Parts: sequence; structure tokens; C-alpha cells
Amino acid sequence: MFQVIGGRSVQAARLLAPRSAVLVEAVRGRKSRNDPVAKSKEGRIKTPPPVDPVEMVVLKERYSEYQLIMRALRLEFKEEVLRKRYEEETGSRAEERARQEAEEHQALMAWNDQENLRLLKLRVLRVQQEAEEAQRKKMEVIMQREQQQQELLKEKEKEILQLQEDIKNFITLENLDQRIEEALDNPKNYNFAIDKEGRVVKQTLLQ
Repeated sequence: MFQVIGGRSVQAARLLAPRSAVLVEAVRGRKSRNDPVAKSKEGRIKTPPPVDPVEMVVLKERYSEYQLIMRALRLEFKEEVLRKRYEEETGSRAEERARQEAEEHQALMAWNDQENLRLLKLRVLRVQQEAEEAQRKKMEVIMQREQQQQELLKEKEKEILQLQEDIKNFITLENLDQRIEEALDNPKNYNFAIDKEGRVVKQTLLQ
């Protein structure tokens, strides 16, 4: 004799309730339900066959046991089906979703590492280029200053040389008489007019 397993959920019990009995009795043969009683059976009284009370009790007990066993089996089968369906809808889907999220996270982390490495290379290259550009500008400034100093020295040297040449023409006490005689021997006329191009257009004669 089987024993019904307890602890069934309320939902499963509602879904697996025993089916109701058939309300309409099945009729066999070609006779319709509304046809009258046959003439040969008019006045006939049906007497049920004799029933053994002991056999009736045994049949009722066995039928009750059968109903209990079948109900328990239906509950077991339905519960297993519902559990498998729930696991397929939640467990497998959750596992698949977790796997997809893990793969997506791993792919994003790999992409992030590659992007960080690419940006690092670009940053290092940019820093090197900026350092080289700063060094180049610094060297240009130094070379420009040196060139300016060289040009300034050359100008000073020219001024010194020119001053040395001018010194030769300075009027001193020693050559004063000589310069006076040269000026008298070589008079110069500075009374003249020039045009816009700098050409002498008019000049007076020396008296």
C-alpha cells in the first residue's frame, strides 16, 4: 500500500485536484434517450444483483487506496513537471544570463585594457613630442641670442673700426694749419637744391 507524500504546495494541489465525476450517464445502442420503454419491458422491475457486504467493503477500501495512489502519482508528476519548467525558466536562464554577463564583462575589460594601452602609447608619444618641441624651441632661442650677440659684436667692431678711421680725420692742434690750408685750397659749395630723387637741380657759384 502506497503512502501519500505530504508538503504539497497549495498551487499544485489546486492544479492537481481530482477530476469531477461524469454527470450524464452514457447510453449504449441505437436507442435515443427520449425513446419510450419497449413493450416487452413494460412493467418490468429491475432488481439489482445481490452484493456481498464483505466484498463491497474490500472494494471500497481498494478503490479509496487507488484514488489516493493515483492522486499522489499525479501530484508527483505535476510537481516534477512544474519544477523542471521553473528550473528551465529561472535556473537555466539565470545561468545563461550570468554566463553572458560574465563574457560581456570579460570582453569589456579586455577592450578597456587595450584602450588604456593605446591611450598610454599616445600619451607617451605626445609627451616625447612636446619635450622635443620644447628642446628645439630652447635651442632656437639660444641660437637666436647667440646670433644677436654675434651681430651686436660685429656692429661694435664696425663702429670701432669706423671710429678708428674717423680718428685719422680728426682736427688736432698738430694738423690744424694743414687742414686750414686744405680747406682753402679745396673749397666746397653747399648752397644747392635737390629734387625728390635726391638729384642736384640748382647750385650757386662760389664767389
